[in-house]
Amino acid sequence: MNDRTEGSLKQAKGELKTAAGKLTGDEKLKAEGRIDKATGKIQNAIGGVKDAIKGKTGR
Repeated sequence: MNDRTEGSLKQAKGELKTAAGKLTGDEKLKAEGRIDKATGKIQNAIGGVKDAIKGKTGR
């Protein structure tokens, strides 16, 4: 899997954790979700840079 795909999956996982944390009132789960979302965004951005360097358009 490439960085952009993995990053998107981490972001989705983070969204789910954040939502579950909000529903249950679990602050730790909400925090984990925020961390996963941020990590996913960073990984996605790194993948974009790698693709740009390789000359890919991302389409």
